[in-house]
Amino acid sequence: MHPMPEIESTDGITCQIALRRRLIVVAGFASFIKAAPAQITSNTFRGRPVAVTEQRHDFRLQGPDGRWYGMADFKGRVVLLFFGYTQCPDACPTELARMARLMEMLGPDGERVRVIFVTVDPERDTPDIMRAYPAMFSPEFLGLRGSMENTLAAATALKVYFEKMPGRTPTTYTVDHSTFVYGFDSQGILRVRLTPSMSADDVYADVRTLLNMQ
Repeated sequence: MHPMPEIESTDGITCQIALRRRLIVVAGFASFIKAAPAQITSNTFRGRPVAVTEQRHDFRLQGPDGRWYGMADFKGRVVLLFFGYTQCPDACPTELARMARLMEMLGPDGERVRVIFVTVDPERDTPDIMRAYPAMFSPEFLGLRGSMENTLAAATALKVYFEKMPGRTPTTYTVDHSTFVYGFDSQGILRVRLTPSMSADDVYADVRTLLNMQ
């Protein structure tokens, strides 16, 4: 079990074995398909705005190609950062499906957005797995991993909770984790936390706000 970083209150769900993955993914897609893109009228976020004192963050994590990445590598693009793991039964595939549909809704502007999936289970999520899993949702999604020390440092900086939960065998454990999507503007400043309970309109609106920021 890993020490838990400071956790702020959240209405996000944690990743637990409970619901069937397929049904949740379908439901996630359905909520986006039914919604029309929102009209943006202001820079007010509909998710959870981030205080100025918490806006500067960086990480050092490795891509499937062996390259090490930090926030500076994505300057000029909006970054949507999500922590999870590939054997997650519900929250992770649901959120990645939502992000895939969001990219479709953005159209050509989707090229200005980078979706990053960071594993909290580097023990099982090998580089090959981290290449293949995000690509199941979009070939443009990037999977990042690191040592447990690197992972914990990145999670702690963003107040991401994760905890290994024992299973029937040493290799069948699950990982509870918080499920915010962290929205960074094109200058690498954390601006908003998107929650699983947000509607398609609200998520789209907040990403549009990030894209419009100078």
